[in-house]
Amino acid sequence: MAETAPLFADVAEAPPGGRAVWLRAADGVRLRAAWWGRAAPRGVVLLFPGRTEVIEKYGRVVAELVRAGFAVTVIDWRGQGLSERLIADPELGYVGDFRDFQTDVDAWLEAVAQWAPAGAPRFVLAHSMGGCIALRALTRGIAAQRVAFSAPMWGLRAGPWMRAGMVALARAARLGRRDARPVPGAGIEFRLWENPFENNDLTTDPATYAWMQGQLHAHPELRLGAPTLRWLGAALDETAALARLPAPALPAYCGLGTRERLVSAGAIAARMAAWPGGVLERFDGAEHELMMEAPATRARFMAGVLATFRAAAPA
Repeated sequence: MAETAPLFADVAEAPPGGRAVWLRAADGVRLRAAWWGRAAPRGVVLLFPGRTEVIEKYGRVVAELVRAGFAVTVIDWRGQGLSERLIADPELGYVGDFRDFQTDVDAWLEAVAQWAPAGAPRFVLAHSMGGCIALRALTRGIAAQRVAFSAPMWGLRAGPWMRAGMVALARAARLGRRDARPVPGAGIEFRLWENPFENNDLTTDPATYAWMQGQLHAHPELRLGAPTLRWLGAALDETAALARLPAPALPAYCGLGTRERLVSAGAIAARMAAWPGGVLERFDGAEHELMMEAPATRARFMAGVLATFRAAAPA
């Protein structure tokens, strides 16, 4: 049985009965994952969080999915949350290669195979960077009946000239072994715990924003700030590689706010237009995090997610 890991129920607002455990990836990195509702009748939702995000941030989403009859599992990716940090500065986002996240997925799925009832349908819900990781995992053939995305990171928000400059900068930093530094110009906007609401690109809802900040004030060990140049280069490489691959053969629902300012809306629109059985729903006035948005937006997005999953779940 996996060793129990901390789960901060005081800030998560998740359903009772959740359990967090330590996992070990094939390359030795220690990961944290959590589980709710093992015997849920409708199947298992694998929730792929975004960059900087932690299990506790999705407590309210977990509660809604569990009420709808699903079991839910969430992971802290390597380098964030309580999973093992990869460089000396724990507040910088770093990954050597986006393929490393697939090593996390493999360890997670191995644990899910032990937790989930045999034959239980699987569903994927992925946000931002988690949408990039999930798309790669789906192209590798992980089992899922349906997938839902929130503002998936299938490209960064940048024009072609800016993107070319970002690629050149990231490669130069890597060659000079200086790519564990933060991206140039990284400011307070990357430090959620102290960034004022008026300066945020995540949500239009001040109450939810304050709740997210409160989690990081209560448990500073969960904090993660700016990405490094290595992360940037790896992200650019991965999104470019994924853009050349066809969509997986399963139905997909995707939500995107019209005020999206972090990931490429064009890349999302192009991918979903070419996805057989894919549906793209736009949310007027919404920012990047639809699951942390104002109540009406959040409810509408989650209704789309649940409708997508219920179409393939046992009654």
